[in-house]
Amino acid sequence: MAVKTERQKKILELVRTEEIQTQEDLAARLQQAGFNVTQATISRDIRELKLRKVPSRETGALVYRIQSNTSADPGEKTLRVLRDSVNDCETAMNFLVVRTSQGMAMAAAAAIDACRFSEIVGSIAGDDTVMCATRSSREAENLKGMLEDLLKVQDHGRTDA
Repeated sequence: MAVKTERQKKILELVRTEEIQTQEDLAARLQQAGFNVTQATISRDIRELKLRKVPSRETGALVYRIQSNTSADPGEKTLRVLRDSVNDCETAMNFLVVRTSQGMAMAAAAAIDACRFSEIVGSIAGDDTVMCATRSSREAENLKGMLEDLLKVQDHGRTDA
């Protein structure tokens, strides 16, 4: 893979797993991971990856997150269907493969479609798997992160034990 692709993949991983508050924080984490970066490179990557600053759910501090490209905020029913049906997901080149509980792929696909992710070119569902096609592997990674974020938000608010 090209250095830029590897670096941007690492940036997506970092903003999904850590509280990155500044470009300097991001540059330091990339340096620790072996990437030699400048402020201009970081700034360009942030723009290309469509990162934005949002309040952290844990601390309230502004942190970088992947910008959601949904045209509508998913409703409670959509989130509940996703939470109840999705087991895990992984990318395979420009595809996002979503594994669901047995018999729940069609419901999960409908819920994913209701989110109106602009990254999705098309999707198809079987019995326990949904495959979402995107234009690029980067969009597939972004989509995975956004779907995981939706599931985390829902899980974070759970009161059942």
